[in-house]
Amino acid sequence: MSEPASSASTGMVYKLTDKPSPGPAVLAAFQHVLASIVGIVTPSLVIGGVLGLGEHVPYLISMSLFVSGVATFIQSRRIGPVGSGLLSVQGTSFAFLGAILAAGFGVKAEGGTPEDILAMIFGVCLVGCLVEVILSQFITKLDRIITPTVTGIVITIIGLSLVKVGFTDFAGGVGAEDLGSPVNLALGAIVVVVILAFTFQKNPMLRIAAIMLGLVAGFIVAAALGKVNFSSLGTQPIFALPIPFKYGFSFDLGLFLPIAFIYLITAIETTGDLTANSVVSGEPVEGEVYLRRIKGGVLADGINSGLAAIFNTFPNTTFSQNNGVIQLTGVASRHVGLYIAAILVILGFFPIIGGVFTLIPKPVLGGATLVLFGTIAVAGIRILATQEIDKRKVYIMAISFGLGLGVTLVPDAVKGLPTVVQQVFATPITLSGLSAIILSLVLPEEKSA
Repeated sequence: MSEPASSASTGMVYKLTDKPSPGPAVLAAFQHVLASIVGIVTPSLVIGGVLGLGEHVPYLISMSLFVSGVATFIQSRRIGPVGSGLLSVQGTSFAFLGAILAAGFGVKAEGGTPEDILAMIFGVCLVGCLVEVILSQFITKLDRIITPTVTGIVITIIGLSLVKVGFTDFAGGVGAEDLGSPVNLALGAIVVVVILAFTFQKNPMLRIAAIMLGLVAGFIVAAALGKVNFSSLGTQPIFALPIPFKYGFSFDLGLFLPIAFIYLITAIETTGDLTANSVVSGEPVEGEVYLRRIKGGVLADGINSGLAAIFNTFPNTTFSQNNGVIQLTGVASRHVGLYIAAILVILGFFPIIGGVFTLIPKPVLGGATLVLFGTIAVAGIRILATQEIDKRKVYIMAISFGLGLGVTLVPDAVKGLPTVVQQVFATPITLSGLSAIILSLVLPEEKSA
């Protein structure tokens, strides 16, 4: 079994169990918050904007910050068997966006109100978290079903299927009267250019903050052009308490199945994130300690997603970008996670902070999400690139991508199917993922010469 490396060999200033004084701990915590805050709030912004949730969006953003803080505390502190005990930041998962939007559109098509939409989304997400809770107990034995090929296909499809959402905002947003106007396209392009400019800077903190700086630059230009409506900020409450099941609880099996499938995939993603976290923290990546952390981390992922549904936000997962912050700062102390949690919880009590994010014009947000969703697709491609692509894998990928992208481009192709089946197969992530799993089990392995 590998042993934790010394701080000299890993470059760590504070190792996992060290307790830095408040000054360095707060400084490190703010760097983690800076790296993660855009990722935490963006899913709520996208979902709220696409589904037309209007006045509820600032509250949803506040709850995403609040739950991320609670979830980070549980993940870092480790309560009994729950949590990895690593400096692991939790935040709203992008992986669920496609399935959540599909569920929301399903309710909306039947005349549902924004409250009905949220009740259904949180209901199916709450039940779905049980999938990850159960999987956590034998997560290390799923390699026959969830292979790197399957994971790579699903993550790639997640990114590609969301590009339409990002690019629609880039052009002005759903239903915009000036959709595709030169001003909108220019604002989105400015954000992309600024993100790229800072991503390739030598200063590591500028690289970490690239997306945030892109949003700030785009916001400033948009404000100068009169594209920001500051009057809406005054209508937001300054302070709000988390209210369990504020929007009620609904459930639909057809809408649930795609969500359940994503929980299966995020369990595998979390395993990879926690393994990378162990590596950069100088902790073991094999043996009993490692396996206990993986099981506890995935279990916490599921439980935290359940808390997210209860407190009116979307499923949580471990954030991989924070592993980069650990590497850059040399601070792997899990006690810093408690400071991160406190900052996020405090931010979550103030809906007016969420209101600030809702001021961001659609083209500015679209510029950032276009980059984010594109990088999700690239992450999937990188996973696929680690595999030897033989004839068997070529056909698994070809059919899975064909079906997943096919239903994205031609959604009416499945409208003749029964409603429950249609809800499952109209979701590109579920269709491509199930295809990849079935083909991986059915197609024979090629015999080596």
